[in-house]
Amino acid sequence: MNEVEVFVEIDAPPEVVWEALLAFDTYPEWNPLTRQVEGIVIDGTERPGQDEVADSRGLLDGQVLVTVEPYRRLAWLDRFWLPFALDRYHEFHLQPIDDDSRTRLLQRETVRGALTSLVFDETKVERAFVAMNKAVAARAERRASATT
Repeated sequence: MNEVEVFVEIDAPPEVVWEALLAFDTYPEWNPLTRQVEGIVIDGTERPGQDEVADSRGLLDGQVLVTVEPYRRLAWLDRFWLPFALDRYHEFHLQPIDDDSRTRLLQRETVRGALTSLVFDETKVERAFVAMNKAVAARAERRASATT
């Protein structure tokens, strides 16, 4: 099992960060890591696309939404079509700080299975998470400053 965790503190409330994360249709405009998200349905709205993190992306069955706690947590699971070969559990945690005016965002991915050592590059994933977290922060901070 391998795991990567990356944190960022964002000058925006959790609700604004949450909305930035769920704006899947805008990912190609600003998200350096995930250009599209496929098969995730939140609030009954289909969000088309495909996650592009792993080199094994063409072999995964697609994302299955695991947890949605509005303004707090979003998690999904990608599974390789062959059991026990490769599972990717991806999650975002939003923690309010400074009386809910700011947010600590954690992005985490846990990868396990027989093919993990072949397809999981921890350094590459960590760099990508840092870039995505910075992009989420910039987007959310722009939204927050536009509403104040």
